[in-house]
Amino acid sequence: MDLELSDRVYLVTGGGRGLGRATADVLVAEGARVVLSGRSEDTLVAAVDALGDHAAYVVGDNADPATPGRLIETARERWNRIDGALISVGGPPTGTVASTTDEQWTTSFAAVFLGAVRTARELAAELGTGGSIAFVLSTSVKGPLTELAISNGLRPGLAMIAKQLADELGPRGIRVNGLLPGRIATERLAELDGLQPDPVAAKASAAEKIPLRRDGEPSEFGRAAAFLLSPAASFISGTMLPVDGGLLRSL
Repeated sequence: MDLELSDRVYLVTGGGRGLGRATADVLVAEGARVVLSGRSEDTLVAAVDALGDHAAYVVGDNADPATPGRLIETARERWNRIDGALISVGGPPTGTVASTTDEQWTTSFAAVFLGAVRTARELAAELGTGGSIAFVLSTSVKGPLTELAISNGLRPGLAMIAKQLADELGPRGIRVNGLLPGRIATERLAELDGLQPDPVAAKASAAEKIPLRRDGEPSEFGRAAAFLLSPAASFISGTMLPVDGGLLRSL
């Protein structure tokens, strides 16, 4: 299938590693251009070196109100167009509701929730017909995850924002969707497994709950995200797409 991505330009926040990087890899392989953002310049430089002339980067935190404007400006200066964005942020701190502090909630809200909303809002003003925005969320949109209180609290709200934004932007021909990754073998998943008393046993136990009996590969998420962003998904909007090997039991 031709995803019709040639020469299109996408912003990818959190694009230096993990799910953002995996999506950037697929977008560029399909002929698109990408502007990556993240907090680590070393990681971003390595990504752009690998992706070549089809990639640029902006060092910036999603919590910084200036970051969306800098991303948009970079895309305009480099390629004179913007077709959409994958809005992804790093995972918030782990912990229970009882153990999570006000400071952790406030800091995470600024980056995970408000930063994503701000990026989508500012980008929406720049997009025309055929534009596409995808939020990287989590299966915590559908059900709580153990020891991830902040994710459980913020991701469902972002899913509702994505759904409402799809209603608001639909008349302009702009699509908005969300992706719900399950266990994808990123650095973040390795960090979470590493917090368990027996990481190997924890990984094996988690796989037993997935119908495909394994963790997903970042490239598998990247292909799903690239499709959802692309014109090939031109009549898909306002949906939350699980990429979880069948883990979620709800419809």
